[in-house]
Amino acid sequence: MIHRFAACCVLALAVLPSWGQGLPPEVDAALVRAKLPRDAVTLLVVDAEGKSPPRLAHRERVAVNPASIAKLATTFAGLDLLGPAFAWTTPVYVEGTVQGGTLQGNLYVRGRGDPKLVAERLWLLLRRVQGLGIRTIAGDIVLDRSAFETVPQDPGAFDGEPLRPYNAAPDALLVNYKSVLITFTPLGGQARVHVEPPMAGLQVPGTVALSQETCADWRGGLKADFNDPARIAFAGTYPLACGERTWPLAYADPRSYTQRAIVGMWQQLGGTVTGQVREGRVPAGLVPAFEMQSPPLAEVVRDINKYSNNVMAQQLFLTLSLQQKGVGTVEGSREVLRQWWRERLGVADSPNFGNGSGLSRDERITAAELARLLQLAWASPLMPDLVASLPVSGVDGTMRRTRGKGAGLAHLKTGSLRDVAGVAGYVHAASGKRYVLVAIANHPQAGAVRPAIDALIDWAARDL
Repeated sequence: MIHRFAACCVLALAVLPSWGQGLPPEVDAALVRAKLPRDAVTLLVVDAEGKSPPRLAHRERVAVNPASIAKLATTFAGLDLLGPAFAWTTPVYVEGTVQGGTLQGNLYVRGRGDPKLVAERLWLLLRRVQGLGIRTIAGDIVLDRSAFETVPQDPGAFDGEPLRPYNAAPDALLVNYKSVLITFTPLGGQARVHVEPPMAGLQVPGTVALSQETCADWRGGLKADFNDPARIAFAGTYPLACGERTWPLAYADPRSYTQRAIVGMWQQLGGTVTGQVREGRVPAGLVPAFEMQSPPLAEVVRDINKYSNNVMAQQLFLTLSLQQKGVGTVEGSREVLRQWWRERLGVADSPNFGNGSGLSRDERITAAELARLLQLAWASPLMPDLVASLPVSGVDGTMRRTRGKGAGLAHLKTGSLRDVAGVAGYVHAASGKRYVLVAIANHPQAGAVRPAIDALIDWAARDL
């Protein structure tokens, strides 16, 4: 499904000269306090409809690393190429006969890139298998991941943090973001430990001793060991003062995560499997018994942008080439996105796209290019879907802690990496106008730019 719309006004920014006006005093002062030089930031504030010259343009044609702001291109292209009602399906196949609650054959689960096959939806999928009268699988559970190219990835390669959920790699059969959620609940003089989803073959202590320490560094106080895929250990204590807390973690052995999660959930439902859980292909000609359907893309895009979910963005990115070329590949999706960009924005070149999430040191885009993308989206019938997906300043998502008078007046996608910090999106001004705002810092002290961004949002909103 492709949405076409006029972009006559959007291209106005391309022919405007770079203005040399000074920065707003409050923004300039915030940069000075942060010890950030002016040439470390790129700033642009322009009418969302492209009908007037920019209110502010500073280094807007310098290519910078956007970090997670890159998700704007992935999500808007996804909405435009696939349609907001697009949904992923996960087909389940039964090979053999069912007799007395036992499947005499194999059960196949074929991944098609669903980013939202979370623990509760995996539970529903397996309950539907049981609804077919199956309690025991006498054959194998076969996982078909062939929809995406399989490229071995080191989860710690990007920043040395392999247990951070944001480093989870994409997978045609992605279950629960390849992460576990550990919950600690003080009860009966101890902290009860609960892990979701249940993981086959993973030993977890049922309780941890309580302490009277403050809650300042409760994770450090647990002295946790997550390195063994078969065992989680805690050598420390949990502070009673914390109440109930949760700790999301990427699983230590991501390649075996899906197998362990499916078997663990199946066993928790009272099912058994006498064969093995292995990877393979669905036999040609086998018809699905049923298909598990994801939420619509418009809802998925809200999760991606509100909370800057990297692996969900990469799932969508790979789906672009899966839908057009029959298999999801990184280079194939870059090609799809580059072609879309050139056609929609009417330009001969495109930014340097990475993996769709912004989790990249090589991705580059200019503030002018981002503004043109946001102007294009503003003129599109898909505008409500994209804007609704963006965090609201001072209200929700990754912008919930924003301070300043602009709270509630801006929908902005954030981006943050080592040496990168910024926002891009829309500001509702006092005059009733909507502005596109882009502010990105590339500098070793980029994280210090936040007060300057808050000042810029306030300034953009105050246009009377």
